[in-house]
Amino acid sequence: MEHRITLRVDGTERSVVVDARTTLLDALRERLGVTSPKKGCDHGQCGACTVLLEGRRQLSCLALAVAHDGDRVVTAEGLGEVRGDGGLHPVQRAFIEQDGFQCGYCTPGQVCSAVGMLDEAEAGHPSHVTRDLAPTGAPDSPVPLDDEEIRERMSGNLCRCGAYVNIVAALGETATASREAS
Repeated sequence: MEHRITLRVDGTERSVVVDARTTLLDALRERLGVTSPKKGCDHGQCGACTVLLEGRRQLSCLALAVAHDGDRVVTAEGLGEVRGDGGLHPVQRAFIEQDGFQCGYCTPGQVCSAVGMLDEAEAGHPSHVTRDLAPTGAPDSPVPLDDEEIRERMSGNLCRCGAYVNIVAALGETATASREAS
């Protein structure tokens, strides 16, 4: 059965007809021509298809498109557009400066995951390795992002080339710059 859905992709409202079984990834890539999210494993194990869905990280290969009718989807391609300046997002700039990519296949998913991860840490969401943050127990305190914290939070995104050291450096640089700007 086919359904007409509307997605707000990278700041632009787009309408498309999809089968009820169509994943968000396939709707983006095959129906809308948005090729930034990559099809890696198609089983939610590599992170190459990560997008920001309503501001949160989402593996688009595991999401049915019809379940997200009317939702906001941001891909790595649209990060600058959504911010309003059309330029590179600070995470994208840091990936370039720290050489956080090699073949580039995983980079769009890595970048979207990193943006979501930084937002989660800023909102005080703990990870498995987060240490006790505040004696006051303030739940909204930003989580400090050391290398261990970054590696844990990005563990769902695989890089076949092994650029992990540079990815962690790029995200550490971005987190530090963000803290200093606040």
